[in-house]
Amino acid sequence: MKRILPLAAVLALAACATSGAMDDNQKLALYRAHAGAPVNSFVYLGRFDSWTELGDRALAIWTRPSEAWLLELDGPCNGLPFAQAIGLSSHTGAVSARFDDVIVRDSVTPSIPCRIETIRPLDVAAIKAAERAARAQSGRAPSESGT
Repeated sequence: MKRILPLAAVLALAACATSGAMDDNQKLALYRAHAGAPVNSFVYLGRFDSWTELGDRALAIWTRPSEAWLLELDGPCNGLPFAQAIGLSSHTGAVSARFDDVIVRDSVTPSIPCRIETIRPLDVAAIKAAERAARAQSGRAPSESGT
């Protein structure tokens, strides 16, 4: 199984090479391929560095530049793909799977809590390398095809 996930990421990267950009499904496949086993929680001190939405059911949260978490939600999270800001609920200094929420913040609609189903640590260096490879492949694809 461990060989299948990286293969899926490579196929996703190859698919995006022709278009130049990964869609949400391809990005989610890449992040899943570089995610560790599920954990119950992670330490959260009330702030995170950045986040990346991966469709309406998942996102990556960077708690430090070299530490990130894949959060998969228990259902679609309305507004997540278009959110300008999000928040996380936490208890006793931790965000916990099946207990805490991602909160979509929107100036037009009320905050929408979305339950976190699973939390998986991400291999940030591997994700960055894979994204660089995808960009490099995308940059070469037109010249290799002669167009």
